[in-house]
Amino acid sequence: MSTPSNPFEELMRLTERMNQQFEETTRTWSRDGPASWLSMEGDEMSLDLVEHDDEFVAAVDLPGFERDEVTIRVTDHRLEIDAEHEAETEEEEEHYLRHERTHRELHRSVRLPDEVDTENVEANMRNGVLTVTLPKREVTEARTIEIEES
Repeated sequence: MSTPSNPFEELMRLTERMNQQFEETTRTWSRDGPASWLSMEGDEMSLDLVEHDDEFVAAVDLPGFERDEVTIRVTDHRLEIDAEHEAETEEEEEHYLRHERTHRELHRSVRLPDEVDTENVEANMRNGVLTVTLPKREVTEARTIEIEES
């Protein structure tokens, strides 16, 4: 005999799958909106998010960016990374045959699991790879509340 299921539980799983699909579909969109993926710039921020026993670790490829050109924000459910590299000042006398190293701006936003301890996040950057360590916090289990008689 099967146990009755919670209809809201299935709805929550469906919502989470839809959110993941939408995030995967839109991950290359920039702040300029959905049509910006049509641009030929090819700038994209590659990211891996790995779960360990006591933490999550995000590794982000940011070649050519310095530490002070990167901003990281963490909210209860999102990791947001912005990187902006200003173009080097051109010399008046230089005659470029090709000039591709110009102003670059990247943005990435990733949904985080509920158990991230947002107060103790750490980050470092080495050889163009940003590593963000997101410790886990204990998730409190739901508890039943007794209703007192009035």
